[in-house]
Amino acid sequence: MNLKQGFLLFFILQFGIVNAQESLDKLLSKYNSHSIPYISVEELKMQSTNENVYILDAREVEEFEVSHLKNSIFVGYNDFLAERVTSKIEDKNAPIVVYCSLGIRSETISEKLKEAGYTNIKNLYGGIFEWVNKGYQVYDSSLNETQKIHAFSKHWSKYLSKGEKVYKL
Repeated sequence: MNLKQGFLLFFILQFGIVNAQESLDKLLSKYNSHSIPYISVEELKMQSTNENVYILDAREVEEFEVSHLKNSIFVGYNDFLAERVTSKIEDKNAPIVVYCSLGIRSETISEKLKEAGYTNIKNLYGGIFEWVNKGYQVYDSSLNETQKIHAFSKHWSKYLSKGEKVYKL
């Protein structure tokens, strides 16, 4: 590869990364009200190793069983009940991060937690897709590291660039 080809390849890769980020920004702006502040995957990775933070998974059980963030607590989306969280997290000021595939469903669940009196909630920007895209590990239902990610649907899977996409169990 000559210098010109190398530069062209670098430009294409950089443009693709920037373009993907912009499209995720647009997607989240379209569906979210930003009523809950975001936390980046890098911030969560650092925070979860340094302090006690509750990580809540707001996807469906099939998605959670394929893979989830380490030590996350399944709370669901369609059948979500705030009472399930209040029985596990009594401190309404405890740091909580909610995630889903991309950060859309997790905002809805975060709003419900806010209505239940929780004060320190953040929405994981880009969800588990962004977590995996950044190279962070996920775990299956047996708590083994896995490359499998439930991609939700063919439409939404375009935001997942790493891992092995799974659509059904």
